[in-house]
Amino acid sequence: MLIKTKKVTTTHTRNSKLKNAHPYSRVKTVAVLQCDNCQSLFERDQGRMDRRRVSTEYLHVCSQCNPKQFAQKKGIERRQFWNTSVDSDTKI
Repeated sequence: MLIKTKKVTTTHTRNSKLKNAHPYSRVKTVAVLQCDNCQSLFERDQGRMDRRRVSTEYLHVCSQCNPKQFAQKKGIERRQFWNTSVDSDTKI
């Protein structure tokens, strides 16, 4: 789940051919996400993510959790939901 996005500024120095130090800065956008498996917060560089996935509609898994095992668990939940009987009181 997407919590928020924030901008992170990093400063560096670069040496020219004449050995002069030139400072410069870079700004990158970081997405703060909540793991849908263990509910922990983690950050991911937004430039490395697909733009469609930076939303709350997609599920996100942190690096400590196994994403394949999480996907299998979610598939089982959806399959059990669609195999319910017609007379059940479950709202769709």
